[in-house]
Amino acid sequence: MKNVALLGVTGSIGQSALDVVAQYPERYRVWAIAAGSNVEKLARLASVWRPYVVAIADQSRYNALVKELKHLGINDIRVMAGPEAMCEIAAMDQVDIVVQAIVGAAGVKPSFAAARAGKRLLLANKESVVCGGELLMRTVREHGAELLPVDSEHNAIFQCLEGTRKEERALVKAWLTCSGGPFHARTEVDLESVTPQMALAHPTWSMGRKISIDSATLMNKGLEVIEAHHLFNLDADHIGVVVHPQSVIHSMVEFSDGSLLAELASPDMKLPIVYCMAYPQRLDGGVKRLKVTELQNLTFTAPDMERFPQLAYAYEAVREGGISAIVLNAANEIAVEAFLQERIGFKDIARVCRAMMDEIKGELPDTEDGIMAVDAMVRERATAWIEAMPQR
Repeated sequence: MKNVALLGVTGSIGQSALDVVAQYPERYRVWAIAAGSNVEKLARLASVWRPYVVAIADQSRYNALVKELKHLGINDIRVMAGPEAMCEIAAMDQVDIVVQAIVGAAGVKPSFAAARAGKRLLLANKESVVCGGELLMRTVREHGAELLPVDSEHNAIFQCLEGTRKEERALVKAWLTCSGGPFHARTEVDLESVTPQMALAHPTWSMGRKISIDSATLMNKGLEVIEAHHLFNLDADHIGVVVHPQSVIHSMVEFSDGSLLAELASPDMKLPIVYCMAYPQRLDGGVKRLKVTELQNLTFTAPDMERFPQLAYAYEAVREGGISAIVLNAANEIAVEAFLQERIGFKDIARVCRAMMDEIKGELPDTEDGIMAVDAMVRERATAWIEAMPQR
């Protein structure tokens, strides 16, 4: 029996992970669940799953969580609150598997905590690798942890590479597939006029608000390029992106002999989650099976990096190194929030990122506190830059 801690349990990844646990109650037990600020949903999940620990990252919501749990008749669960609670849960002795699905840079420190504690870390938080970079990868190695990527694209690359002998790998390129979001194929859409409601309408995946906007700008794919650089030790020239609206092929790897290996599956996050939870075994996660005889018109096109420049900025960050990836990620988070609040336009998100990347340079810190200090500084400057923009 493996004990599982779910960080970001109220999101879509958390729900998919719970679905997997429900399928295999003899193998997995929910030990701890945590969320950012959604007290009501967190309490409802606690009443169903009865974990030993429940935590809310927003310290100000602690009393509300306690009250809601009591209202549901739950008095025997340890309740924690605050950002440090996420780290404490990730490192608990009783926990075997950490599903890390916290959104944004808030997930960086819990990922380091899980790595230092030698956990199996199922990572759905892109920012941990984007900001943590080689420091996180080194921490994983030094403490005997396992970092298994939950993002469908990186999980697909991982699976394809598992099918080759390490001593014979001659990888030419890793290809990340991309749905293109709601606008890539719609060249008639004036991106200056895009509203949050339009951008949130993802054609394939069910995701949270921030990730949906990142998909619409192709920033989500840009973050995945940076992730692939660190996860698989690839330089920018050996990472490709291709728009594949059907979302059937999740990623491909290309070898020096001309072979391409691809992972195909229905677009369902339960598949990479159950793969990582049971690795190296394979379990049925209840994912809808593809009918190969019905696979028709699978299309692939190059991404438009002029219309969606944040993908190009990500490649630039990989090539430039230093703190470029931290700057790009932090500026994007601030700009996306401002867009969702309708304080800036859709294309202004990229303008904020460009301004911060031009303005802020530096060497990569050698501690996670240093990384978070850079992140905080960029957020402050990006916020000021947005406030100085003409009002919409």
